[in-house]
Amino acid sequence: FGAFSSEDMDGDEEGLLNDVEVNGSWTPQEKALHEARLKAKAKRRVRRTSSRDSTRESLSDNGADLGGDPTSPKGKTNAGDRKSRMGKGRGLPKKGGAGGKGVWGAAGMVYEMEEPDAKDPNYDESSQGDTVYATVTPELDERELEKTVSPIVQEYFEHGDTKEVQMLLEGLNLGHNKYAVSSLAVSLSLEGKASHRELTSRLLSDMVGKVLTEKDMARAFDKMLADLPDLILDTPEAPQMLGQFIARAIADHALPMGFLDCYKGKVDCDHARAALDRAAVLLSMKTKMVRLDNVWGVGGGLRPVKHLIKEMNLLLKEYLISGEVSEAERCLRDLEVPHFHHELVYEAVVMVLESKGESAISMMVKLLKAFWETGLITLDQMNRGFQRVYDELPEINLDVPHAHTIMESFVDLCYQESVITKQLRDACPSSRGRKRFVSEGDGGTIKQ
Repeated sequence: FGAFSSEDMDGDEEGLLNDVEVNGSWTPQEKALHEARLKAKAKRRVRRTSSRDSTRESLSDNGADLGGDPTSPKGKTNAGDRKSRMGKGRGLPKKGGAGGKGVWGAAGMVYEMEEPDAKDPNYDESSQGDTVYATVTPELDERELEKTVSPIVQEYFEHGDTKEVQMLLEGLNLGHNKYAVSSLAVSLSLEGKASHRELTSRLLSDMVGKVLTEKDMARAFDKMLADLPDLILDTPEAPQMLGQFIARAIADHALPMGFLDCYKGKVDCDHARAALDRAAVLLSMKTKMVRLDNVWGVGGGLRPVKHLIKEMNLLLKEYLISGEVSEAERCLRDLEVPHFHHELVYEAVVMVLESKGESAISMMVKLLKAFWETGLITLDQMNRGFQRVYDELPEINLDVPHAHTIMESFVDLCYQESVITKQLRDACPSSRGRKRFVSEGDGGTIKQ
C-alpha cells in the first residue's frame, strides 16, 4: 500500500459523495456528514496557512475562497479592525485614528488650556490663586422679619439702648420690608406701658437717617393707619396713641412735615381720622415746633423723687375719699417704680398717724392688704416702709402727741390681717416702755 495525504483522502471522499449525489438524492445523514467534512477541511487549511505576520491577509484570502460563509470563523469581523462595524460612513478609522481612551492623541495635536473642574479628583483649590469668601444673607420676608425683630424690640424695652438695636438691624437683610420695623415696634408698644411708648418714639427718631428713611417711616405709619380697625380690638385707645406717635415723630423730624397734609379730605375711616386729629391738636399746641418730650409722660425711674412722692400722696388721698382699691392699684402700677413702693408704705402709715378717726386706719389696712396679696408690694418693701416710720417716730410724736398709741393699734391690726410679720410687729416702739421721773416731792422715785 502506498501513502496517501489527507488532501488525497479528502478528494476521494468528495468524489465518492459527488457520485452518490449524481446517482441519487442524499439522505439527511449523508448531507449533514458532507457539511461537517467541509467545515473540518476549511479549519485544516486555516491552520496550515496562517502565521503571525500574515494573519489578516490569510483570513481575507480564505474568507474570499470560502465565498463568505457566515458560519465560518473566517467570516467573522476582526476585533482589532478599526473600521466601522455599523455599515455606515466612508470606512475611515474612528476619531481620525487618534484620541482614543488612554492615549495622548494624534501626533502634532496641540491642546488648549482647559478650565479646572472642581469635581475633578485632582482638583487643588489652593493652586487656583486667592479665594474670596463672601457672606450672603438672604432677604427676610414679612413673616421672618416679624419673628426676628420682635425679640430685638422686646429686649430694647428692657435696656433702652438704641445703638444696640441699630447694630442688630444692620446685620439683617431687611430688603424692601425694612419699613415694617417701625410699624412692628409701635404695635408692640401699644400693648405695653407708657415707658415702652416713650422708648419707641426715641428709637424711631434715632433710626431715621441710619437704618430707615423718612419715606420708610411715612410708609410704616400709612400701614398702621390702615390697620387701625384691627389694632383697636386689642387696644381700644389705639387711635389716640397712634396720633401721639405721629405728632412726636413729626416734632422729632422722623416724619415729613407735610405728612398730615397728605390726608386732608382723603380719610374715610373714623379711627384714622381720630388719630390724625389728635396729632394735629398736639402739634398746634406747640407754636415753635419744639420736641414733644412729655407726650407719653416721664416714665418710671426718670421721674424726680419729689414728683413721685407727690403722686403717691395724691393717690392715697384720692383713695381715702373714693375707697376704690382697684383705681389706687392702677395708679401705682402706672408710676412704674416697683423699687420705690416702700415710700407708699411710709406715706400711708404717716397719713394714718396724722388722721383723725378710725376709718382711715381700717381703710389703709385694707389697701396695704390688697397690695400685699397681689404682690404689688413685696415683703422687703413693706418692712422698709414700716421701719422708716419706727425710726422717725420720736420726731413724729412731737407733732402728733398720741403717735405711739395710734402706731401700736395700727401695727396690731396689720398683723391680724397678715399684712406684716410678727418680727416686724415686735419691733414697733411701745409707749408702755417709756418711763418718767416724778417730782422731787415723790422722793425722786420712778413712778411705775
